[in-house]
Amino acid sequence: MPSKLNPYLTFDGDAKAAMEFYEEVFGGTLRVHTYAEFGDEVPPGHADKIMHAMLETTAGFALMAGDNPPGNEFKPGNTMSISVSGEDETELRRYWERLSGGGTVAVPLEKQMWGDVFGMCVDRFGVTWMVNINAQQG
Repeated sequence: MPSKLNPYLTFDGDAKAAMEFYEEVFGGTLRVHTYAEFGDEVPPGHADKIMHAMLETTAGFALMAGDNPPGNEFKPGNTMSISVSGEDETELRRYWERLSGGGTVAVPLEKQMWGDVFGMCVDRFGVTWMVNINAQQG
């Protein structure tokens, strides 16, 4: 099995809701594990928080996440975004509509100077997404 690069998102207490949302967007199988599932010494206030979640889709995507671990400062930032690209215009437009719904569109999904259809949005959980529909060759 080749190595994979998987985005790992950290949330401030709403990892379960975010991952359920991404499951609605992309489909697939979501596995969610709380801190309580991993032992007797659960940090106070973290029993129902998400220690680890993974969404695996039939399209081959893998997205992982968890709630901020105890003792770590939560620092949301703009240094990371997730790009979804390919040639299946119907599928990618569906992802775009779901991801941008309730969020903020930074770049509308439209044809760009390089020939592809591209858009960028921040979803309702504060995650930046880039969707690129590859131009048909020929």
